[in-house]
Amino acid sequence: QVQLVESGGGLVQAGGSLRLSCAASGIFFSINKMSWWRQAPGKQRELVAEITSGRSTNYADSVKGRFTISRDNAKNTVFLQMNSLKPEDTAVYYCNALATGVTLRTYEYWGQGTQVTVSS
Repeated sequence: QVQLVESGGGLVQAGGSLRLSCAASGIFFSINKMSWWRQAPGKQRELVAEITSGRSTNYADSVKGRFTISRDNAKNTVFLQMNSLKPEDTAVYYCNALATGVTLRTYEYWGQGTQVTVSS
C-alpha cells in the first residue's frame, strides 16, 4: 500500500509561481512512473506532466515551457514547478504514482489533491 501526500497548492496572481510536492510512503518495492494531473470544475481530469524512474519526462502542450516536473528517487518525492501561471491553470492538482509492490505486481495510486487558484 502506498500513500501519496501532496503540498504546495494555494492562491497566486497570474504570472506567479508555485511548487507542488508529492511524497510517497508505505511498503513497496519501487516507485515507477510519477505524474501530476489536474481537474478544473466541470472538466475531465487531464495529465499535466509525468516522469519515469529514469527521469524521462512528458508534458501537456498547455504547460510546456512553463512547468517542470522532477523527482527525488531517494525520497520517493515528485515535484512540479509551475511558472508563468495563468488563470486557466486553476484546478485541483493530483499526484499519481505507479508502484511495484513486494509481490512484484504494479498498482496505481492517487493523492488527495491540492487546490491551485490563479487570479487574473
